[in-house]
Formats: sequence, C-alpha cells, structure tokens
Amino acid sequence: MGREESSEGFVNVPGGSVWYRIVGQGEGIPLLVLHGGPGYPSDYLEALSELGPERRVVFYDQLGCGRSERPDDTSLWTVERAVLELAAVREALHLSRVHLYGHSWGSMLAIDYALTWPEGLESLIFASPCIKIPRWIEDAKKLRATLPSETQEVLNRCEAEENLYAPEYLEATLEYYRNFVCRIDPKPECGVRADNGAGGPVYQTMWGPNEFLVTGSLQDYDRSHRLVDLSIPVLYTCGHYDEATPETTQWYQRQTPNSAIAVFTQSSHNPHFEEQEAYKAVLEEFLGAAEKGDSIPALSWDSGRSSESRIFFTLLWFAFLLIVLLFALSHGF
Repeated sequence: MGREESSEGFVNVPGGSVWYRIVGQGEGIPLLVLHGGPGYPSDYLEALSELGPERRVVFYDQLGCGRSERPDDTSLWTVERAVLELAAVREALHLSRVHLYGHSWGSMLAIDYALTWPEGLESLIFASPCIKIPRWIEDAKKLRATLPSETQEVLNRCEAEENLYAPEYLEATLEYYRNFVCRIDPKPECGVRADNGAGGPVYQTMWGPNEFLVTGSLQDYDRSHRLVDLSIPVLYTCGHYDEATPETTQWYQRQTPNSAIAVFTQSSHNPHFEEQEAYKAVLEEFLGAAEKGDSIPALSWDSGRSSESRIFFTLLWFAFLLIVLLFALSHGF
C-alpha cells in the first residue's frame, strides 16, 4: 500500500470527459483534490499523493485543461457547470464520504459544491483561497505596490496601452509571480508540466490575463458571507508571501465555525511543494482530527513554522525556564 499504487481513467461530465488519477489504498476517508486556475491542471499538486499511504488521494483535470477533453465552447466555463462536473466525478468514482481539498480557484469550487451537495463531506481544506474576489483584487494592488518601481511602471504603461502581450509586460508579470506565486527557482517540474497543460480559454474567460488583473466572469464572485453556514471541519492554508494573503485568509477563517489556519512562513502560493514536509504534516494532523471527531482549534498560526523557527522558539523557551530556575535558586525557593 502507498502512493506508488495508482489507477487512472476518464469520467463523463457535463460538456465532455475528464481525466482522473487515484493514488494510494489507505483505509482513511479519501481526499478529493480540486486544482486551481481555472484551467491549471492537477500536476502541480502531485505532492499531495504523499498522503496515499493513509488514504486514497483523487486528482482530476477539470474540463478544458490537462489530459481532459477541451471543447471549443466558452459557455461551458462557469462555476455552476464546474460544480456539476465535480458531482459527476464523485458519483462515478463512488466517493460517498470524502474530504474536499480546493487550491486557489479550487477553493471557490469547493465552497460552492459544499453549499450545494454537502452530503458525505467530512471536511474542507481551503488552500491559498480566493473566496471574495473584490478583496483579492485589492490585495493584488497592494502586492504590486511592493514590486520595484520600474516593474510597476511597465505594468501600468502596458495596461494603459492595452498591450498585455508585450514582452516587457510579460516579464514584469513574472516578477509578481516569482514573489507571490512560486518562490522556488527554477520552478519544480510538476509546475512546468501544469504550465504546459494549462487551458488558456478557461482561464481567460473566467479569470483574466494574469493573476492580478481579474477581468473575467469571476470578478464579482463572493461567498464570504456564506462561510458561517459551513458546519464541517475546515482548514485554511496559505504562505506568508502568498497572493492569497495571510491577512485575508485569517479574515475568512474567523468567519468559519470549527476551523483552523496554518500559515507557512517560507512559502508563497504553493506551500504544498515550497514546504512539502511541513505541509504534509499539517494536513495529516487535520484530516486525522476530522475523522476522529476531535475539535479543531480556532487558530493555529504556528502550524507552518519552519524547522529553524521551531528550534529558535524551543531554545527561547528553555532559556526562559533556566532564568526562572536560577531566580528561584538565588532566592532560596
């Protein structure tokens, strides 16, 4: 048993067929993974297959990207159809009980599905979430303002000229990505594969030309007022340098009953591979607690601390205890 044991195939969904892969044969409740984008296939999330020894981990490429069918019909690219697609995948793979993991755009799909088809959902994981797009846009403006002035000048000039495919604009866009999307250079091979399999029409129709310029049909999306309606355990994760900022992610978490949050201090938008071992440990702890019915802590900011940070705070604690002990001895206690 383990992550090396896998199966794959295709499922018919509204609009076409989608590719899926199941990794692992563990006895735990399966984890169903929803990738981001929209239109950015599941390859970049393959590190989650490390959870395979404990449970089945189910990946699928949403319609229009990756190994799935790519119909030439932009009317298909809606949240409502994606929710029906997810329901079809779950039914075809007999996932009667499931943990649902949604990364980035996948968090939007996950919450809409949870509010529509909640039966059998054991928990939700909102990874680097975007649940209120107007707030995402405001955060992106603030993040852009931290880039070098010459980078900002190129972005602003090309956008004013509506020249979003100029080489200098694309290079300036990459500066944003290197800071807030993936801080590993060079990008991991799984991320390169996802880049190569991306579905441009899906992304451009629903989102826009890039991560910080949201012009598609999702630009007014907001489910933050519905977070209070979630009754199952919920985990939020993000990176310290994430475009899904820690401040906004914490704001979501505070509105969500029975929820926890983990911020990964060395990561941006992809802590699942930027801090893979720490991320895996947090997910295992959360999924185990959810399955046992244990209470989920209201806040757990320290869950993603790097090993160096943990060592530092451990030494600090021992130093404090030593001071207390010396004080007690010197006063005859």
